[in-house]
Amino acid sequence: MPVGRVTRGTTGTNRLRRNDRYLASLPQLRASPSPLVVDLGYGARAWTTLELAARLRAVTPGVRVLGLEIEPDRVAEALPFAAPGVAFALGGFEVPTAGGERPVLVRAMNVLRQYEEAEVRGAWSRVADRLAPDGLLIDGTCDELGRICSWVDVAEDGPVRFTISLRLAELDSPAVVAERLPKALIHRNVPGERVHDLLVALDTAWTRAAPISVYGPVQRWVAAVEALRDRGVPVLGTRARWRLGELTVPWSVVAP
Repeated sequence: MPVGRVTRGTTGTNRLRRNDRYLASLPQLRASPSPLVVDLGYGARAWTTLELAARLRAVTPGVRVLGLEIEPDRVAEALPFAAPGVAFALGGFEVPTAGGERPVLVRAMNVLRQYEEAEVRGAWSRVADRLAPDGLLIDGTCDELGRICSWVDVAEDGPVRFTISLRLAELDSPAVVAERLPKALIHRNVPGERVHDLLVALDTAWTRAAPISVYGPVQRWVAAVEALRDRGVPVLGTRARWRLGELTVPWSVVAP
């Protein structure tokens, strides 16, 4: 039997575009000419899996994407959209694949948000046991329009990175991501916790960079990220990623 519980399944076209773009940048996608990527818990419609496949093919044409859902009716509705390199099947955190093949990436967006915090580590461990060597689980949350996102990269030995990704146009405060933190962090956004300290520091840096907004929100965001880095926060990535509204830090920066 599939491992997990049926979630609301809320989805929408283009909702996970920010996460798709991030996955397309990961070196795991180039581990082989035909890597396997799993979209775990794609929801009531097949859109997210189909969009993920299209965006990953832009960098790795031979990628294969498998959409897994724990609800049989959702799988049945998605099957007519299957195509070469895109498949759908029944499954949960046990991540069943043809022949037991281990995926290089498993994406689970807006899945664990609907679980209890105490259940997160067990789910991470179960999925990580199914990954290919150096593979990653991406566990995250986003708003309904995909403008406010955050996620955790989880490897075999545990979480390694935390990323915030925001639509910068009309962004009032990066602290808005507090409502869309992954389940492992959303209840930890209180004084005394590392993730709270990071969000306060980011919000402060964004406020202080307000004069730069005359050059646009992208330049303001880059300035805020650079200010964090200059304060000693071990910011990862390059300006090319920051310009997309991303901030990635080692998990140790936010670990409860």
